[in-house]
Amino acid sequence: MKDNTTISKKVQHQIARFSYRVTKGLTKPKRKFISQVLYGIQASRDIKLSNIARSLDEDIELLQTEKRLSRHMMSKDLTDNINNTLIEESRWKIREDTVLALDLSDINKPFAKKMDYLADVWDGSRGKIASGYWICEVVAAGVKEENPIPLYSELYSHKANGFESENNQILKAIRAVSIHTQRRGIWTMDRGADRKILVRELDKMRLRFVIRAKSNRLIKDHRGRARNISDILKTMKYKESYTITIDREGYTENIEVRLAKRDNLTIENAKVSLVAIKGFGQEVMLLITNVDKSPKEILEIYLTRWKCEESFRFLKHEYHLEDVRVRRYTALRNTIVLIHAVFYFLSVYLGRRLKMKILLNKILERAKRFFQIPVFKHYAIADGIFRLLFNLKWSPKNIEEESFDKRQLTFGFL
Repeated sequence: MKDNTTISKKVQHQIARFSYRVTKGLTKPKRKFISQVLYGIQASRDIKLSNIARSLDEDIELLQTEKRLSRHMMSKDLTDNINNTLIEESRWKIREDTVLALDLSDINKPFAKKMDYLADVWDGSRGKIASGYWICEVVAAGVKEENPIPLYSELYSHKANGFESENNQILKAIRAVSIHTQRRGIWTMDRGADRKILVRELDKMRLRFVIRAKSNRLIKDHRGRARNISDILKTMKYKESYTITIDREGYTENIEVRLAKRDNLTIENAKVSLVAIKGFGQEVMLLITNVDKSPKEILEIYLTRWKCEESFRFLKHEYHLEDVRVRRYTALRNTIVLIHAVFYFLSVYLGRRLKMKILLNKILERAKRFFQIPVFKHYAIADGIFRLLFNLKWSPKNIEEESFDKRQLTFGFL
């Protein structure tokens, strides 16, 4: 029991340290608020302010704690501040061939009536349009590396004041990451991102990309003739084949795929290659890219994107993201970027030094899993932290210690 308490205090202390790293330049009350929310989300394993307030266990009425958290949550938009800080923290981890997966996700609020700027989003589980919000996120990962690196997350609504277009939201995220990474990495996006304006802008910024394409997209061949990708596909020969292993939530499946590649194509004056893959389903998977690699390597880059997509499913499931109850638009945006910071803490911060890795192993032990820790181990990490922090009172002393400069002499005054 004593050992558990010691580890719990260390986890709490690391959350406080991490919160101060990602809140540079903010006021002391705002930094305290962020530290409390990052702690409360993990201690309650929930995103609702009422449960976060309960986990803090302050010596005041619960309603007053919740009101203070709510007031801070909607007072200032922290999205750009936290995103830029996390990108800056991670820039040295982004190498030339690191996959930068950009994805447009959503949260559905079908029964909400009074939330600001509710917009139409696609509810994939129900197969129909519902009310909710879009989220643009960027997650980095190496092809052969385990942990994804959260870089950028922003909630938006096309009904909000100042919204211009979905293309601008995507390009804003790309520019925010590229400024800090100095154009390193390979941008990987799903169908829909093969639109001309995005390909043109990526080429102008001299960024490398792998994008899944639709068969009806127009593309120019080596003679400059505009043709549908489906027409070019008919002339391609599948010269390569190999077997890949897919992890399907608890069991693995071996799939044999065949690959073909056509070079010397252009979209909006951007030179691209077309890679076709048979074996993933009835339809051929089509990838357009300006990366000079073999078809097998291009496919591995795109499949790494699936590893990144698991991160958003993890946040939705583990912290009940779609159960968010705040109604103001600024509070909604802050909720998303703060849960993004929680994921960064779990995925990157806890594994950055040897001492932290030892602490991480102890956290995993507390997860109490019957079987071995899965490849995407963040579920077990979140479970272990929840067990350690459950019923542990939040201590502001840790935060004050982090802001205290031990080199500065101080005098006590009565």
